Amino acid sequence: MNRTPDVNRTADMTRTPEAPRTVIENCAIATVDGHDTEYAEGHIVVAGNRLESVGPGPAPTGLDGVVRRVDGTGHLATPGLVNTHHHFYQWLSRGLAQDDNLFDWLVALYPIWARIDEPMVYEAARASLAMMVRGGVTSAMDHHYVFPRGTGDLLGAEIRAARELGVRFTAARGSMDLGTSNGGLPPDFAVETTEGALRATEEAVDTHHDPSYDSMLQIAVAPCSPFSVSTELLREAAVLARRKGVRLHTHGSETVEEEKFCHEQFGMGPTDYFESTGWLGEDVWMAHCVHMNDADIAAFARTGTGVAHCPSSNARLAAGIARVPDLLAAGVPVGLGVDGTASNESGELHTELRNALLINRLGSHRETALNARQALRLGTYGGARVLGRQEQIGSLEPGKLADLVLWKLDGLGHSTIADPVAALVLGPPAPVTLSLVDGRPVVESGRLLTADEDDIARRARDEARRLARIAADG
Repeated sequence: MNRTPDVNRTADMTRTPEAPRTVIENCAIATVDGHDTEYAEGHIVVAGNRLESVGPGPAPTGLDGVVRRVDGTGHLATPGLVNTHHHFYQWLSRGLAQDDNLFDWLVALYPIWARIDEPMVYEAARASLAMMVRGGVTSAMDHHYVFPRGTGDLLGAEIRAARELGVRFTAARGSMDLGTSNGGLPPDFAVETTEGALRATEEAVDTHHDPSYDSMLQIAVAPCSPFSVSTELLREAAVLARRKGVRLHTHGSETVEEEKFCHEQFGMGPTDYFESTGWLGEDVWMAHCVHMNDADIAAFARTGTGVAHCPSSNARLAAGIARVPDLLAAGVPVGLGVDGTASNESGELHTELRNALLINRLGSHRETALNARQALRLGTYGGARVLGRQEQIGSLEPGKLADLVLWKLDGLGHSTIADPVAALVLGPPAPVTLSLVDGRPVVESGRLLTADEDDIARRARDEARRLARIAADG
């Protein structure tokens, strides 16, 4: 492993002596800092909700207030994984439209999704979050854009689920204002008016957004896609987000059909259309970005627009291979996304580390496309940068928030891979021995601490069956 000089890095923070400390020792550490610092055997000290020191060898002696010591022998410590694109509600419609491309898949599933209600969204969010958190995600994101009339507080249901599970959460308040009668794909009763969508989005920001350093909940403004929202909604949403000081998110350049649609409707490709509506900038990130030419990539790099790369979903829907190596070479911020589990039924971000590496090697760059450490960076620091939180999370550095994962690598699936980062990325899904969010344990020995997994599975199954019955009767 790469090594830096054997000098402990310790946060320069003013702390009360009473701050409880957790000490993790004897583990390999991949900090994913700006120098890709790694330690073959090192320590991490957590004080309250902050990382206090990270370095080689044992922890400093004489620490006050140590409430827990963890022997990390046989483990790799990394920053917690950061998910940058998801649709929680789709947990209730997994395994459908298995052989369709994006547009046919949407046509098949929108009539089902249009029947969701608050209890369904709550249980789908709990299940989606539980699956990710158990697999090493400490910061989740969801893009919810389906708001059928009279179905309750759908965004609030997701926020409640994230709070209960103890995960850091970015809720992207989505919207659609083009129903079937106006040339869109979703049923008319599942879309909002332009004015209603903007008003509800502003209310969500005012009610829920926390801009503080250690925020557990932030809101983004997120109209769905060029073919489901009007130009007016896109343009006004960008104005709203910047007036409120929050980030913007949408789907972009996902398929060749979208490229064709934009040229036919707007006389330009998706990237130029987005720029014309104010949707390029350091406060914007887009999901997928599969079909981008050199000029598109240059525009993203020039403006600092980010990308949520969703390799499994792109493959599931036959969308294509995103030009991730070219995006990274140009300096575009890139993170990883699960996407909705109707197009990525596993719902786990740590599998996206492996799939990002493998699928990108099928592209033009072949074996030089991505390596294991680049894949890990996409899933940690890259995701934090895309969400605008790279100063707080995404790497193991003193002063940052204590979101970290301890992966068990001495078991059957990994013990013969000497490089722990390669073991994590290329090997089978690694068990999570310990996961901390904001310094608090949320997973131990592969099990959730904040919720009953069996109860979540049963309740999600019941809501999925109820949705199926309602859709069938509809």
